[in-house]
Parts: sequence; C-alpha cells; structure tokens
Amino acid sequence: MNLPQELHLGIDALGLVLPEGAETKLLEYLALLSKWNRTYNLTAVHDEGEMVFHHLLDSLAVLPHLGDTETMADIGSGAGLPGLVLAIAKPDLKVTSVEANQKKAAFQQQAKIDFQLENVSIHCGRVELYRGYVPFSSVISRAFSSLTKFIHLAGEMVRPGGRLLAMKGQFPEEEIANLPVGWKVAEAIRLDVPGLFAERHLIVLKRG
Repeated sequence: MNLPQELHLGIDALGLVLPEGAETKLLEYLALLSKWNRTYNLTAVHDEGEMVFHHLLDSLAVLPHLGDTETMADIGSGAGLPGLVLAIAKPDLKVTSVEANQKKAAFQQQAKIDFQLENVSIHCGRVELYRGYVPFSSVISRAFSSLTKFIHLAGEMVRPGGRLLAMKGQFPEEEIANLPVGWKVAEAIRLDVPGLFAERHLIVLKRG
C-alpha cells in the first residue's frame, strides 16, 4: 500500500486542505506509533495501512466540525487520537491531551518533541483528577465512555457555551435517551471516513 497516496486521497475525499508539511508530519507520526506499538501495544491496529484509515482519517473526519474551537482537551486520548492528529492538521488549535496510561502519555510526549508540536500539552493522569486548567472551548473523546460518563467527567471542563464532542461508532440512541438533566444533543453528525467501512458519528453535546 502506498501510504502517502492513501492519506492524500483520503484527505481530499474529506474535503480538507491541510497546512504545508502536515501530511508528511502525519505519516511520521504514524511511523513512530507503529514503532512504539511493536513494544508497548499502544493500539490494537498494527498494520500501518489500516492505521491510515482507522487512526489518521478517522481523526481528521471531525476537523470540519470544530467550528471556532480555539482550545481543546482530548480525554482518554490513548496514543494521541484524535488530539495529536488534529494538532498537526490545525496548528492554531491548542490541544491538551489527558491520558492516564504512562506508556501512552510517554509516546505522546515523544511525538510532541519529535514533531515540534508547540500547540500541544500532555497531562498524564486520570481526567477526574485533572485540575488547574482554564475551561476549554471543546472537550473531545474517541470511543472513551458512555455519553453520561463523558458528561460526568468532562462537563465542568468546558467554558460557558462550550461543547463536548463524542466520537462514536454506531449511533448511540439509547445513550442519548438517557442524557443527564441539563444537557442536550446540539448536533448528531454522521461521519464518512474514507476507506473505513464502519459507522462513525460525532455527537455534539451542550448545556441546555
């Protein structure tokens, strides 16, 4: 598989135009992830070709829906997905990555250094213990928890008017029906990820 070509075609299919050098940096991030994955098992996907679709393009699919987001926390970020990918694709976005697993946080720290991601900060620890931050424009999670748990953990992390962005597979109808009082679905967006033959949705939650 020609990884640069697959990534470029996928980005084009998503209707995105990334900054100069971003595609190269994304492929370098993927190569670093693949290298670390052989030792530390950071992700269940081991094939670099599959990583293009499952990790890079899946993360990039939310980019058009970030709106005027200036600051974002990615909670339960694992190997930096989607946070580091979005930080590479959108250098004016300030991303705070919160990950409890030390090996995954160490990988993210190495990626930050290698790719000079000055718009990224990494916090190794449980999200419920994360303190001392300025509330974010948005908080995102990728297959991290139920919507109710996501609201419980991250609801206080967003500033007034801010959004919680939950990346999901199948449409979480039952979870939406049981949202905590005071929260609502502002948008439910079906994501079409090139090369990924599976359902993907972005659930946007707001107070209201």
